[in-house]
Amino acid sequence: MAAIAEEVIDRIAPTLRPFSPVVGYQNWRDLLFLHWPVPVEVLRPLVPAPLSIDTYEGMAYVGLVPFWMIGVRPNWAPGWSAFRFLETNVRTYTHLNGRDPGVYFFSLEAASTLAVAIARAQFSLPYYWAKMGIRRHGRQIEYRSRRILGGRPRTWVRFEPGEYLGNSKPGSLEHFLIERYYLHVEREGQIWRGQVHHTSYPVQRARLLGLHDELIGAAGLPQPTTPPPLVHYVPGVNVEIFGIQPVDSSPLAAR
Repeated sequence: MAAIAEEVIDRIAPTLRPFSPVVGYQNWRDLLFLHWPVPVEVLRPLVPAPLSIDTYEGMAYVGLVPFWMIGVRPNWAPGWSAFRFLETNVRTYTHLNGRDPGVYFFSLEAASTLAVAIARAQFSLPYYWAKMGIRRHGRQIEYRSRRILGGRPRTWVRFEPGEYLGNSKPGSLEHFLIERYYLHVEREGQIWRGQVHHTSYPVQRARLLGLHDELIGAAGLPQPTTPPPLVHYVPGVNVEIFGIQPVDSSPLAAR
């Protein structure tokens, strides 16, 4: 597949609220973004062929992102019925022939059997049930997770939020990694796209105090042997969820 110049990809349109109906609500809290640069050729065998791997200055990235999901409910349910759970995802970044830059998930751990069942059935996302926890030590935050079945990969991370950076500037590496509003998934032999909307992430730096991860390796990727060079924290955003739909992934659709 021919490479698409990074500068011609519209990275602002996905941040705009769509006109489609909202299907659900979620509040994301205490998000930690850990990122490692990875050569495109390492990711290519693990990402569906119709998707192009998104890059920043020629480099692709793998992210490990633990956070709280709070206030989770469908659009028709009252607020009091919302539930919460912890989640950790392993991800990279993709686009469709120069459009719709989004996230491709290798795996998503969730401490909720209901969330796993719904996400797998409705969105075909690779969710796994895990035993998870969060602890606070003053300003420090600690996440831990262990998958219930299979090889039972686990992750543990401890960090401290740091300097406030604010909203990421378009064109910056932070904007490329964090300001993502589309997801891509392969479903029934076709690429589908989902969308969320929220205000721009109020990004902070974070200081990593400890990390043990097995989720990246469990996804079929080379397990990093060095700490992530990019560590960011976001206290939270309130999120609207929109439906998932099939998209035309042929090169002609980009014209």
